[in-house]
Amino acid sequence: MADLSKIVEDLSALTVLEAAELSKLLEEKWGVSAAAPVAMAMPAGGGAAPAEAAEEQTEFTVVLVDGGDKKINVIKEVRGVRSDLGLKEAKDLVEGAPANVVENVSKQVAEEVKKKLEEAGAKIQIK
Repeated sequence: MADLSKIVEDLSALTVLEAAELSKLLEEKWGVSAAAPVAMAMPAGGGAAPAEAAEEQTEFTVVLVDGGDKKINVIKEVRGVRSDLGLKEAKDLVEGAPANVVENVSKQVAEEVKKKLEEAGAKIQIK
C-alpha cells in the first residue's frame, strides 16, 4: 500500500504536459486509448442512408501567434510548458511566431497552456 501512495504522490507532482506525455506512453505501451468512445446514432426509419456523425475534436495544437511586448515573460512560460526546450530554443520559438508550442494535447491541456501564455503577454490560438 505504501508503494501505491508513493505512485499517487509522484503523479500529483507532474505538470500538465508531463501527465499528457505519460498518458500517451501508457496508451502506446498497453495498446489502449483514454479517449471516450463516440456513440453513433442509428437511423429510426428504414431505407434512409445514415448521416455521418460529426466527430468531436480530441487533439489540439496551441499556436503562438505573437510573442507580445513582454517576450522575456513569454519565453519563461514557454520553457515552463515545454521543459524539453532550452533558453535559446524557447527564444527562437517565441521570435519565430507563428509557431506551434504544443501539439496533439487534450482540450484541457491546451486551455491551460493558452491561459499561462496569454497571462505572460502572448497572443495564442488553439487549433
